[in-house]
Amino acid sequence: MKMIDSFNFKGLKAIVRVDFNVPLDKQTREVTDDTRIRGALKTIKKIIGDGGSAILMSHLGRPDGVMEKYSLKPVLPVLEKYLGVSVAFAPDALGDEAVAMARDIKPGEVMMLENVRFYPEEEGKPKLPETATDEEKKAAKAELKARQKKMAEKLSTYADIYVNDAFGTAHRAHATTAVIAGFFPEEKRMFGFLINSELAAMDKVLSSAQKPFTAVMGGAKVSDKILIIENLLDRVDNLIIGGGMTYTFIKAQGGRIGNSLCEEDKLDIARDIIEKAKEKGVSLLFPTDGINADKFDAAADTYVSAIDDVKDGWMGLDIGPGSIALFEKVIMESKTILWNGPMGVFEMDKFSAGTTAIARAVAKATEQGAFSLIGGGDSVAAINKNGLADRVSYVSTGGGAMLEYMEGKKLPGITAIRGE
Repeated sequence: MKMIDSFNFKGLKAIVRVDFNVPLDKQTREVTDDTRIRGALKTIKKIIGDGGSAILMSHLGRPDGVMEKYSLKPVLPVLEKYLGVSVAFAPDALGDEAVAMARDIKPGEVMMLENVRFYPEEEGKPKLPETATDEEKKAAKAELKARQKKMAEKLSTYADIYVNDAFGTAHRAHATTAVIAGFFPEEKRMFGFLINSELAAMDKVLSSAQKPFTAVMGGAKVSDKILIIENLLDRVDNLIIGGGMTYTFIKAQGGRIGNSLCEEDKLDIARDIIEKAKEKGVSLLFPTDGINADKFDAAADTYVSAIDDVKDGWMGLDIGPGSIALFEKVIMESKTILWNGPMGVFEMDKFSAGTTAIARAVAKATEQGAFSLIGGGDSVAAINKNGLADRVSYVSTGGGAMLEYMEGKKLPGITAIRGE
């Protein structure tokens, strides 16, 4: 497998899968968070700096056909500002204009294709009525997969090299993330700098973590984290549980949780995880106290109680001060930290103290020599909101992709390049 840092793009055209699925202001349609754009800059600058040309492709949102509100045009001014060069725009990724632009692109130039998800072939999932028979579903899927392959093949003719730098979509077997790689020989396909750094950070945590290794798992549901928790139980010394999924574990142990979020059908799984942690000698830590609210509202009345003694009609929406102190101590004693998921309803300031405290503790531990990997929308948001992104080791750009990789799954966008 070729490595981008030692490859010379001089005189070559590279078609690059980036992840410019950025949030836009609903009124002005201006980019409100350019993190993902900045994440691709090193790869693009390397290509054009060598004297090559870059043809960028991305998706934005989940369009149903061509929809102007999902156009990538708002990305252009931001990208041009960072690159310091003009970026040509092809309004139809597979149209004659795009073909001509790719043919005529010069060394040092950059062009961007319109949203590749305007084509159903990109995702390769047919939309059928509920009344469709199994035979009809099978035929429609096969037909769309054939068209997906043709789309990938056409895009491959635009360039000499394929570079995948979109880690956030690496878990998708789409035309531009996986299928297209098959139309380039091994020596002409590679990862960009962003994916390489993502994989290095995750492999360090999974394969060579310095002890003590602490994983902090938050979020609403146990069902979203079962696989990653089970995979981590063979690796971690400490597993901290927070967020809404706490209460499924607490109820599984006979606790009183009031109206707190609980997956009743996952109580046995919660008990199983508790037993596995004991068997493997993993210190499994739950909150000791919580901040309870009388309703799911920023203006709710609140009180603090033991985590397993929530009054009827009330719900736990954040961890309490005792829990924060306990978790901070464990984090500060750790040499490797993985954090995925908030400790409470982070989007409401009233219930963000736990998540913010974890963010600050992880940053402080990192400054004292720990390696920290942050992933998941709310965890990343907490790090960014508190201005701590440059005080942790690595902030992952791929929520779902990171989870699947940490679960031990093979990601189509990764295996398409590695050839595994």
